[in-house]
Amino acid sequence: MGDAPEFRPQGHELLYVAIADHITARIEAGELKPGARLAPERDLAVAYLTVRRAMVELRERGRILTVHGKGTFVAPDQPSPDA
Repeated sequence: MGDAPEFRPQGHELLYVAIADHITARIEAGELKPGARLAPERDLAVAYLTVRRAMVELRERGRILTVHGKGTFVAPDQPSPDA
């Protein structure tokens, strides 16, 4: 994810959930492949804590892995969309 994603939260959706949902959708669509490095958190152009919370959400969903000093990557084994 070399470029910052374009996402637009709808209605009263929490921003961190919108970010997590957007990244999940890109993974499910095959735009982000297992092992792909995500853009640095600062490139998302939203508050640091909001991005951090989105990353926690994605880790809990099994969508990403964070490697200290290396970055954040799409998890190699993706859960099925129905899970």
